[in-house]
Amino acid sequence: MTSQSPGPAASAAAAAGTPGPVSDGAPAAGVRAGRRLGGGARGRLGGVALVVTGALSTQFGAAVAALLFPRAGALGVVTLRLTLAAALLMLIFRPRVRGHSRGDWAVLCGFGVALGGMNVAIYQAIDRIPLGAAVTLEVLGPLTLSVLAGRRAASLVWAALALGGVVLLSGGGFGGLDPVGVAFALGAGCMWATYIVMSARAGVRFPRADGLAIAMSVAAVISVPVGVASAGSRLVDPATLGLGLAVAVMSSGLPYALDQFALRRLPPATFALMMSLAPAVAALAGYLVLDQGLTAVQCAAIGMVIAASVGAVRTPPRPATRPADG
Repeated sequence: MTSQSPGPAASAAAAAGTPGPVSDGAPAAGVRAGRRLGGGARGRLGGVALVVTGALSTQFGAAVAALLFPRAGALGVVTLRLTLAAALLMLIFRPRVRGHSRGDWAVLCGFGVALGGMNVAIYQAIDRIPLGAAVTLEVLGPLTLSVLAGRRAASLVWAALALGGVVLLSGGGFGGLDPVGVAFALGAGCMWATYIVMSARAGVRFPRADGLAIAMSVAAVISVPVGVASAGSRLVDPATLGLGLAVAVMSSGLPYALDQFALRRLPPATFALMMSLAPAVAALAGYLVLDQGLTAVQCAAIGMVIAASVGAVRTPPRPATRPADG
């Protein structure tokens, strides 16, 4: 996910049986109260609207980012997004940066590295292959994590369906897609899965979205040298900064806030189920913003991956075995 994105990460974390980064920090009583306030059909519909809006914002933000590539390059755009998003999150949440243990900082640094690597990889991918195809390949990372967490035979069926979709998307050998772009998209999926694990750990250690804000800052610091080396003074061009701020808001700030409210109105499985539509939303954004057409076969392939994601999140994990009482 674009970077991918924490909104989608929260959904994939739910699919994998782990807490997402946004909702973890809220006190349990607050979450329960929020769900009570958002209960009922109207509350669920409101949650659905928030999720759809967040998904549209994330993927159309990625499409706008692609428009920025001629101005600042993929690495420059990553630096702008991470830096501006970090500034926004630090301003909104004002996390405490002192008094954390070495273990806390180890989690934050791992979280930040995964976040930065995920964004760099997916932006390199969409610089080379259509946005819908890139996100379809990227979503295999969280899907694999959810299948492994499921520990059921049915999970293998969903994995096979997803693999079939990828093979169909590749035309039998990715001959129609830039192989470097494919590799970056798959790498982004691996980093997304790592990000999910690290975000869950950060959610346990830090309140609200404090861990996310600090990790985003770590990712921004890591990205600055490569972004400056790639784009140089183009990063401070007023038009580039303006578009970069739009990408940061659309792909980070707004989706995180919407996810936080949606998770108080919807069960995690429903939230994850809806976020599995990311490849389709990405394909729509690529078509409308970037004029990236998809063939009927590629649309069918994306549909197979979406169906596999839906099946994976709807398959309950096998309960852990308990030792017999002595």
